[in-house]
Amino acid sequence: MSRKQQTPTTTDSHGPVVADDGRKDLQADCANCFGLCCVALPFARSADFAVDKSAGQPCSNLQTDFRCGIHSRLREKGFRGCTTYDCFGAGQKVSHVTFGGTDWRQDPHGARRMSAVFPLMRQLHELLWYITEALGHESARPVHQDLRKALTQVEELSRGSAESILELDMAALRGDVNVLLVQAGERIRATVPGRRKNHRGADLIGARLAGADLRGANLRGALLIAADLTGADLRTADLIGADLRDADLSGADLTGSIFLTQAQVNAAKGDTATRLPPALDRPAHWR
Repeated sequence: MSRKQQTPTTTDSHGPVVADDGRKDLQADCANCFGLCCVALPFARSADFAVDKSAGQPCSNLQTDFRCGIHSRLREKGFRGCTTYDCFGAGQKVSHVTFGGTDWRQDPHGARRMSAVFPLMRQLHELLWYITEALGHESARPVHQDLRKALTQVEELSRGSAESILELDMAALRGDVNVLLVQAGERIRATVPGRRKNHRGADLIGARLAGADLRGANLRGALLIAADLTGADLRTADLIGADLRDADLSGADLTGSIFLTQAQVNAAKGDTATRLPPALDRPAHWR
C-alpha cells in the first residue's frame, strides 16, 4: 500500500497538527513484505471475509510475488476486512529485519515462526506509532523523557531475534507504555479550554453525534460502531482504541486528534469533506 509524503509539523489556532514526526517506517510498505497479513492472520467467513482461513495458511488470492490478486476489487469480492487492516509497517520489518529477507516459501520450516512473530511485531510497531506521536506534541513535554526511554526500549525489542520477540510479555509492555500515553493524552487534551467530555470506554454504538463538539474529548476505547459523527469536531480528541467501524465521519474534523490510526480510519465511513491528520490517508473506498 503506497503512502503519501508527509509535511512538517504545523500549528493552527486549535493546537498542534502532527505530521512528519518520524513515523514513515511505521506505515505499511506491501512491496517490501512477504504478504504476511495474507498468511499469518486467520479469518472467518462473515460480512468482512468471503471464506474461512486458518492462521499460517496463505490466502488463495495471494500471488507468487506476494501481492494480492484482487487488491482493487477486495470489497466487491467480499474481503472488506482486508481493506481496513493496517500493520503499522510490521510486515516489512519481519520480512527484512527479523528474518533477513528469507521468505516463508524459501524456508518452510521458518514459516510458522514468521507467522507467530508478525502479530507481535504489529503490536510493537503500534506502540512506536503512539509514542512517536506523543513526542510530537509540545504540550506533552513533561512526559517526553520517559517517552523517549520507552521509544528506545520498544525499538530495540522490535529489532530482536524471532525467539526474543516470541518470549515477550506483551501485555506487561503495553501496560507500561499505556501509563505514559494516558499522561501525554491528558496534557494534550488540556490545551482545549473549557469542560472536555469524558466518554472513555463508553458504549456509543449507533449514537447520534452529528455536529457534536468533541474537542479535547476522552474517547479512549469508546464503542462508536455505526455512530453518526457527521460534521463532528474531534480536534484534539483522544481516540486511542476507539472502535470506529462503520462510524460516519462525513464532514467531521479530525485534524489534531490524537492516537488515531489508519486502521480506525479505514474501518469508518467518510467523504471528501472529512478532515484527517496529515499522517493518515483518505481510504479509497470513501465517497
